Amino acid sequence: MRAVVQRVLSASVVVDGVVVGAIDSPGLLVYLGVTHGDGEAEIGWMARKLWGLRILRDEQSASDVGAPMLVVSQFTLYGDARKGRRPTWQDAAPAAISEPVYDGVCEALVELGAQVERGVFGADMAVTSVNDGPFTVLLER
Repeated sequence: MRAVVQRVLSASVVVDGVVVGAIDSPGLLVYLGVTHGDGEAEIGWMARKLWGLRILRDEQSASDVGAPMLVVSQFTLYGDARKGRRPTWQDAAPAAISEPVYDGVCEALVELGAQVERGVFGADMAVTSVNDGPFTVLLER
């Protein structure tokens, strides 16, 4: 599992002209990619890591300040463009695997106490964000 985590002042996701998820205060925008074999262990690890990651202002975490998160599924995090000019997606898990894992991470975050907004799995989404810093990290398990 991979996540690109950005500290943001605000972020939103639009699908077919409708805002489906948004955070309007400082928090985290998380792009989440799932690979083959990801399951319960990775779900729990990623949720705890995101909730406790101290990348907000003054080295605080979302759990410290109750910062919201916008979590967007992103299979392209497993794109491999080392050969040729066209990426391959063979390391990205198919929807039958990745959608339940994505949902699991979002649900685990809520169980930890996070305010979680979501994109729409598999949809063509327009993501808008105002980065804070900018501050971006890559998490991988």
